[in-house]
Amino acid sequence: MKKFFKVFLIIFFILVVASIIGVAFYISSIYVRARAINIDSTCLSSPYITVQVYDSENKPIKEDNEINKSIAKVSSLHDYTKNAFLSIEDKDFYQHKGVNYKRIAKAMVNNIKSRSLKEGASTITQQLVKNTLLTSEKTFERKIKEIALAQKIENKFTKDEILELYLNVIYFGNNCYGIENASNYYFSKEAKDLNLEESALLSGIIKSPAKYSPIKNYDNALARRNLVLSQMYKDGFISLEDYKKASDSKIDLNINSQPKNKLNSFSQASIDEAEEILGLPARQIALKGYKIYTYQNEEKQKALDEALSSNSANCDYAGIVIDNSKHAVLAYNGNSIFKILEAKRQPGSCIKPVLVYGPALNEDVIYPCSQLLDEKTTISDYSPKNVGNVYHGYVSAREALSKSINIPAVKVLSYVGIDKAKAYAEEMGIEFDEKDDSYTLALGGMTYGVNIKQLAGAYSTFADSGNYAEARFVSFITDKNDKLVYVNKPKEERVMREDTAYLLTDMLKTCATSGTAKKLASLNMDIASKTGTVGKKNSKENLDAWNISYTKNYTCGVWMGNLDNTPISYAGGNQPTEIVKNFFLKVKDNSTFIKPSTIVERDIDETELNENHRIMLANIYMPERYKHAEMFSSFNLPQDISNKFTEIDKTDFTSKVENDKAVITFNAKNYLTYNFLENGKVINSLSGKNGSQEVYIEMKSNKLNIDIVYFYTLEPDIKREEKLSLIKTESTYKTNDKWFM
Repeated sequence: MKKFFKVFLIIFFILVVASIIGVAFYISSIYVRARAINIDSTCLSSPYITVQVYDSENKPIKEDNEINKSIAKVSSLHDYTKNAFLSIEDKDFYQHKGVNYKRIAKAMVNNIKSRSLKEGASTITQQLVKNTLLTSEKTFERKIKEIALAQKIENKFTKDEILELYLNVIYFGNNCYGIENASNYYFSKEAKDLNLEESALLSGIIKSPAKYSPIKNYDNALARRNLVLSQMYKDGFISLEDYKKASDSKIDLNINSQPKNKLNSFSQASIDEAEEILGLPARQIALKGYKIYTYQNEEKQKALDEALSSNSANCDYAGIVIDNSKHAVLAYNGNSIFKILEAKRQPGSCIKPVLVYGPALNEDVIYPCSQLLDEKTTISDYSPKNVGNVYHGYVSAREALSKSINIPAVKVLSYVGIDKAKAYAEEMGIEFDEKDDSYTLALGGMTYGVNIKQLAGAYSTFADSGNYAEARFVSFITDKNDKLVYVNKPKEERVMREDTAYLLTDMLKTCATSGTAKKLASLNMDIASKTGTVGKKNSKENLDAWNISYTKNYTCGVWMGNLDNTPISYAGGNQPTEIVKNFFLKVKDNSTFIKPSTIVERDIDETELNENHRIMLANIYMPERYKHAEMFSSFNLPQDISNKFTEIDKTDFTSKVENDKAVITFNAKNYLTYNFLENGKVINSLSGKNGSQEVYIEMKSNKLNIDIVYFYTLEPDIKREEKLSLIKTESTYKTNDKWFM
């Protein structure tokens, strides 16, 4: 046994040594290959470069695609500007030779503890390498290359040169590469004029431009800026007085409004998508000569641009056009000093088809003609309200959706269940926060919301027979030698049945003809639409206005609002719908929605619908005037058949005597005729009336025997008979005697 254990230890030792040697050889081979890479100084510097973007016909898109228009000389910057970056990013910058091994060791320990690669311990030199020569993927091999190239750069450039290169290529969010461009965008000034607070803010942004954006995440940005100031004080770069004064100040932005069209152009959206696809910043995409080929359609882009320019509203806005079958963005344009596609807004009632009515139809919870009681209600401590506090009683699901009535939407969501409804919406590209778990979701009340591409993409599911794939700007990408490096291949997923998508579309067509989007009715197109308006709490002003409309071929979405939450006076049914209308007037799409074979028409009993709010199939004996056709999925047909015109339900009659007259009260049906007979002779008759009725019959004696015969007006042979006996009493006479009173 001892001999076996000794042999085992020897073998184990040999294996461990061999593994260590193998890993060392692997690391050294990567390191040696990286050291052999020729460093192109052009990639490290900040030349005036352009990303090549093409439309669907392979023609260059003539938009502003330049990167790094301006650079800053490190010698012109204030010491506190340089020191802000050194304190938070690399305080030992002037001491190390490109790599800080102590920080790497500490980061490795922390990564092992967290079982992730969150900490990279990169020096400024390493960050320069990552942002100019390598991809941003977090792999062991890339890290070895980064270290090797950082050491090589340290041997080639001075520390000040490296710092200058770094400050002019680092990304600050909102298309700002380099400190000069960031200073110009966020503060409308040159980098040499940045004050202490502004310098600390910019140095804090670069760790995560989205998370620490002073525009979208003010509190995060403020905390990060103050952390930088704290580090600067600890490192002896600023005094305690300067630290306190700066950290007590608010963030004071002065956004430069000039780049708003560039930020929200089709080509910029395509570049952003290409960055995600290739794992490279736009700078490297341009320097490496990648060519981005998009789905942009010149005709659709022009139509959208003209439709948007016809809008005179003074606010931020965006429009998008999607090819429903190809899941391709054909046109996009926006107007804001912020990136609209990076922002999320509350969708308002535009979420109802995606989250409420679509799932409810697919789960066979409702029909388009289902009756929903619109009244004040409370569900799970939530008391929703309709616009203007107006309530309509029973309405059909079709009417509730087309007129965007709130209470029915909340009720239907409760029928489906929040988790199940969210699962449907998520399959259509809608993202929820973990706090999104209340019935406010039915009205678009989300923690963060959606962007216009997500919402329009979700609607394209209905146009594409219930299939979803994310809409993309980029069709394919080639390298500088025109070799394909990426091709978009949309992967469709079925979200709902084809007949569900058709029924929902038919309901949204009603919205476009007589609902909140009725401005589209004059188009005379087969078009479905939904509007959404997000109001400002305790105010008559709004924050967001939407219209998402689609034909069989195209989905067009328009959003209006302000990303700084300045109120607007517009509603979804007005300006956004007018823009969509103007777009389709130019495009003139003649496509039609194709009815699936699983959609069937059935006559339903309209009287039962109106009286008892139940969906019952009409029987073969029911006259045309008392029934109408509705569309249903063959998977979800009403099971009950009306007995109207085959028999008559008993009517309850009550009677009393007043002033020598018999008063007979009952609940009449407008399709029945009621004859009141005495001794076989008709003395009174009533027909065509609905609801509570009173019939008066003169009493010529103390006793009156009445036969009531009631029958279907159109089918007199189907009848029913009741008998009433009324007797005058002494008190009847005395009731009106004044002396008795």
